[in-house]
Amino acid sequence: MRSQNTGLKTKKQWVLFITGLIAFLTGAVILGFFGIRKICREIHRQKLLNENPVIEIADLHIKAPILEGTENEVLAEGTGHFTGTGDFGSGNYCIAGHSSTIYKEYFNGLKNADKGMDITLYDLSRKEYVYTISEKYIVDPGETWVLDDFGDDRITLVTCTDDGSQRQIIVGLLKKTD
Repeated sequence: MRSQNTGLKTKKQWVLFITGLIAFLTGAVILGFFGIRKICREIHRQKLLNENPVIEIADLHIKAPILEGTENEVLAEGTGHFTGTGDFGSGNYCIAGHSSTIYKEYFNGLKNADKGMDITLYDLSRKEYVYTISEKYIVDPGETWVLDDFGDDRITLVTCTDDGSQRQIIVGLLKKTD
C-alpha cells in the first residue's frame, strides 16, 4: 500500500516538474525574443548614430541621427534634414523629427524645450556646432516660411504637436563651433 502512494506521489511530482519546466522555457523564449529585438534595435540605433551626423539636446535627453530628407521612411529611422536648407553652422539648417505620445520618437520631449537650452550638432567628422534656443512657437503645417533663410546662422527644428494638427517650431541661433 505504501509503495502505491509513493509511486503516485512521484508521478505527481514528475507532472509538476514537467509543467514548471514548460512554463519556465516558454517564459525564457518570450523574454529572449523580446530581449533580442530590443538589443537588435539598439545596435541599429548605435550604427545610425556612428555613421551619420547627430543632433543632441542634453537637457531633454534627445540624441538622434540626422539623415537626409524628410520622407516617412527617413523619419522612421531618425531625424531628417530638409533638403535645400542651410548647412552645419551656415544659414537656416532645418531638421524634422517625429513626436508621438504613443511611440518612442526622437522629438517626443521637444515640447519641453525652453529658451536658453543648447542644441548641439555633430557633423560626420564630429565637429561640434552649438546653438542656443531663442524661439519656440506653433504654426500650421502649410507655413513653410520657417524653412527660409533669415540671413543668420540658425537651426530650426520641426515636429508635430501632440494632436498632429500643427507644427512645433524650435529655433536656435549659432553660439559656437569647435
